[in-house]
Amino acid sequence: MLKDAYTADVTPERDGEEVRLAGWVHEVRDLGGIKFVLLRDRTGIVQLTLPRQKVPKETFEKVPKLTKESVIRVEGIVQANKKAPRGVEIIPRRIEVLSKSNTHLPLDPTGKVDADLDTRLDARVLDLRREEPQAIFKIRNVVTSAIREFLEELGFIEVHTPKIIASATEGGTELFPVVYFERDAYLAQSPQLYKQMLMAAGFERVYEIGPIFRAEEHNTRRHLNEAISVDIEMSFIESEEDVMRVLEKLLAHIFRKVREECERELKVLNQELPELEVPFERITYEEALNLLSDHGIEVEWGEDLPTEAERKLGEIFEEPFFITEWPKEIRPFYTMAKDDEVTTAFDLMYKGLELASGAQREHRYDMLVRQIEEQGLNPADFKYYLESFKYGMPPHGGWGLGLERTLMTITDAENIREVTLFPRDRKRLHP
Repeated sequence: MLKDAYTADVTPERDGEEVRLAGWVHEVRDLGGIKFVLLRDRTGIVQLTLPRQKVPKETFEKVPKLTKESVIRVEGIVQANKKAPRGVEIIPRRIEVLSKSNTHLPLDPTGKVDADLDTRLDARVLDLRREEPQAIFKIRNVVTSAIREFLEELGFIEVHTPKIIASATEGGTELFPVVYFERDAYLAQSPQLYKQMLMAAGFERVYEIGPIFRAEEHNTRRHLNEAISVDIEMSFIESEEDVMRVLEKLLAHIFRKVREECERELKVLNQELPELEVPFERITYEEALNLLSDHGIEVEWGEDLPTEAERKLGEIFEEPFFITEWPKEIRPFYTMAKDDEVTTAFDLMYKGLELASGAQREHRYDMLVRQIEEQGLNPADFKYYLESFKYGMPPHGGWGLGLERTLMTITDAENIREVTLFPRDRKRLHP
């Protein structure tokens, strides 16, 4: 290996030890008789100190030629120094340039020079070298690990469903068509139909963390056309409350794990995560409309909540909360109805964002066919899905949780693109 330590491993307690480090030139300061190089790797930054009298001439003379963001390898001695950042520095005896960076950079990875979001996304590789994006994606890794840990402890197994499908998952036209030999096909809006088929197959509890594709012409801070969804489906439930309880406990677990494992990253982002208490508050769709009306926002029964309404509810409820009993007319055909008007559907809301949607599903074949027809869809387009309901389908339900939106609430990101490595939206297909 070219290195035997990371910058975070270099501590005052290792005073006098020899180490081999490798990373990027974050900054160079030349004070004549003494030179400083800040070396950055994925764990942080350490100072290289080069007094003329204490380092080899060849090493000393190499520093002025170093360009910012070049990749270097360093061999040197750890030296405790209270005046140095983190109380420690490296006295190099050898510096090797592994890859020289161009002198002109499209943005400043040190973050000292501000850049707008489009510039950052155009030069995303350089942008991701900054401390804040690195913190976001380290948190993202902990979040997905926490999800798997929590769900598998409850007996869920991870599955991977097709992303090229023959027909719409939920009806509607927001689909990306793909060239699939001699047939029409589309990118999947969600794994919903396959999750339900797996309930018929006897898996009972499944989850998936995977991409979803929505051909919606949004251009907002909270929408993407390719996103990651965390989905579960669960058999033998009594009501939607069973899956709601899994969801609220999962979110509390995620926040707890991030607090425990990402202390440094949260500090970089200047964030303090609350300890979420379950159960979360529940209000019905009708109660939500009445609350909004009390605050001067009118939403007609049967309409989805506009952004303004979601933001207002986020101000009213400081903690995560559920909106339940959504109108039948605006929920997918596979949602179980409570009566002629409302369903078992629910949304999980937090900080003015819809984080998740779910419901108890309709498991009765005849009722499901009727609901497909009521929404103006053709049951023949769902032949293989419907077949699975003919051979014994248990009562079941589930939800889909947006990973990026969850990360927005954790990191307090203003734009969903900030928590996505290489975002795909209406205008952006590169890099």
